[in-house]
Amino acid sequence: MLIGFSCKVRGDKGIKGISEGEIHYNITYAGNMGEVPKEVLPKTSVVYFKKNKFLFEMLSIFGSSGIINLSNHEAKIYDTYFSLFALKYYYEVSEGELFPGFDAMDGIEIKETLKTMVICGFHCKNVEITLPFDKNRIINIWYTNEINVKNSNLGTPFEKIEGVMMDFFLYFGDAEVHFVAENVYSKIINDNMFERRQNYKKVVKEDINMFINKMISF
Repeated sequence: MLIGFSCKVRGDKGIKGISEGEIHYNITYAGNMGEVPKEVLPKTSVVYFKKNKFLFEMLSIFGSSGIINLSNHEAKIYDTYFSLFALKYYYEVSEGELFPGFDAMDGIEIKETLKTMVICGFHCKNVEITLPFDKNRIINIWYTNEINVKNSNLGTPFEKIEGVMMDFFLYFGDAEVHFVAENVYSKIINDNMFERRQNYKKVVKEDINMFINKMISF
């Protein structure tokens, strides 16, 4: 069964307590995008979740190019996959290590506030983020505790936040990428989704960082 809730009108009744499904995000870009036309960059992102297993997928419509972060806490699999047409690489992340591409956000400061917002029917809490390279700027992000999963932010700059991200941002190189949840679906997710991918060449983290930065901001 597939049950979906749109976020276009914030305030609809959500699916409280779901532990399996998908979250679809709209993506916008800011900052230094280099020479990359925004038209070829991913416009949407999908997070697949099942209890404490997560897969973050940010793919372009052109040749399924993009980035996948896989976090399977049960099997101790933490991988980043990068694909660009025929090129396929992956990096095996150590537990507790940031996924590639997030190094610019290492050391962010997180401050809880009392502000709340309803996104896709889920009551969300607010935190203010201060970046290590720009102490004068504060960015608001929103997360919810009403989706029944654990370890949703492992390997991300928001690992200390115990909740599912609904409105947030990431830095890839000099490019700021903003994600806003548009739809949440309650559905059965096949366990195969959270297994290690085949046919990808294993590389070091520096190589994956280089590929990601070139895709987003070269």
